[in-house]
Amino acid sequence: MMISTKGRYALRFLVDVAEHQGDGYVPLKDVAVRQEISEKYLEIVVKELVKGGLLTALRGKGGGYRLSRSPEEYNVRSILELMEGPLAPVACLESGRNACPRKNICRTLPLWQGLDKVIADYLSQFTLLSLYGKAFEISS
Repeated sequence: MMISTKGRYALRFLVDVAEHQGDGYVPLKDVAVRQEISEKYLEIVVKELVKGGLLTALRGKGGGYRLSRSPEEYNVRSILELMEGPLAPVACLESGRNACPRKNICRTLPLWQGLDKVIADYLSQFTLLSLYGKAFEISS
């Protein structure tokens, strides 16, 4: 699994907004400067975040972006799935796909299911609040 720039920038943008929205709506250009990300690229990312219901936008003077919910209600897994699509390590585990005809005899399926669970559980434990609100330790 490889997380794209779009997924990484979406997380950085959301964490920055969570951290700065106490002052009202957060201008995209301010986040672009703080995060050292191109405004043009952020516009593409933010459009998907608004469409996905993660951000509220306000145009005009004093406009910008705010989280639609509180930071602790956003987990990293759901953000990455919105931006990247399924995070399953193999195609046969993606929901909505046709079941593999070898499912009942596949010797490697439990391996992939376990890896999928580890990825999902790991990413689900982090929220926007945990990413900016406090330091965390990576568990081994």
